[in-house]
Amino acid sequence: MQYDQPTTVDQAISLLAASGSSASLLAGGTDLLVQLRAGMRQPEHIVDVKRIPEMMTIAENADGFLIGAAVPSAELNEHAALKAAWPGVVEAMDLVGSTQIQGRASLGGNICNGSPAADSVPAMIAAGAICTIAGPNGLRDIAVDDIVTGPGKTSLAADEILVNIRLAPKQAGRGDAYLRMIPRTEMDIAVVGVGICLSIDEAGICTDAKVALGAVGPTQIVLAEAEGILVGTNVGDDALASLAAAASAAATPIDDKRGTVSYRKKVTGVLAKRAAVIALERAGKSRS
Repeated sequence: MQYDQPTTVDQAISLLAASGSSASLLAGGTDLLVQLRAGMRQPEHIVDVKRIPEMMTIAENADGFLIGAAVPSAELNEHAALKAAWPGVVEAMDLVGSTQIQGRASLGGNICNGSPAADSVPAMIAAGAICTIAGPNGLRDIAVDDIVTGPGKTSLAADEILVNIRLAPKQAGRGDAYLRMIPRTEMDIAVVGVGICLSIDEAGICTDAKVALGAVGPTQIVLAEAEGILVGTNVGDDALASLAAAASAAATPIDDKRGTVSYRKKVTGVLAKRAAVIALERAGKSRS
């Protein structure tokens, strides 16, 4: 097996292009190393991106936050401004694994592993996160919504790299949240996950809403009905009940040892309602 540690994005792309589908990127390695040991993946070439500066830093400017795809989860939690602006995204990633795992696991890896149950992905979708993708033809931007295409699959080509994730700056009247249900008390994958972001005006009326569901379909599900249900309301009991019903209806889970279809659909609605209440409070508004 060949192992390389490029120091620039261009070098990494060249290495991937030369190896094609036989190469695998290594960021934190919390998924890849497990898959290697289990024999699920057998790459001939490992390209370690941790020495590429822009993939290992968090930058803040007037346009918001630029988070390197390989930045460890623990660093997100230590970035006060990011945590204040997007607590739901940070908390979602903070749920991934143990303290040791959080020292390696990254937002980029959580996206590119392609798991429907990834915790940070619904939170980033709700937050409107945009990813910068680099490849032989240059850079392109793509919403997180459009990256995961199925279990273990993404829309990225074999010679493309997710370089960073972009989030908007802190905004008054906006709040986000992520909640999940797991069978164990910790260190488990979501049976259901819900990410939500709400914008509330000074009169207490919702002006924008986005909700994403995780672990209840082959990919994360954007709840298209959320905007119509919540925008123009004060996110009161009626709106929350409608949101819960729509979330349950939109979920398309499977029956397995971790939960039945009916149970998961019910929990999806419950978590959507609870996450909306948290997002509303973070937007600085109380329930009516």
